Amino acid sequence: MTIRVLLFAAARDHAGTDAVGVELAPGATVAHMRAALVRQVPGLASLLARSAVAVNHDFAEDGRALGPGDEVAIIPPVSGG
Repeated sequence: MTIRVLLFAAARDHAGTDAVGVELAPGATVAHMRAALVRQVPGLASLLARSAVAVNHDFAEDGRALGPGDEVAIIPPVSGG
């Protein structure tokens, strides 16, 4: 299955795009998606380890299973004041 992953802020900057398609096996989890995304866009490795993930607008842990049609978003940490 192909999952569309939306990239925000620094993740978008590192990838040079605001979304990527990630091919995953059925039953894949958020952790599998993170690993596949790093293989596809190696420049995201350190940022992805610190980023939150949302699935269908809800924050998700690495063990959450993904299914066809899920919307995944990578939300990097923010700083500022």
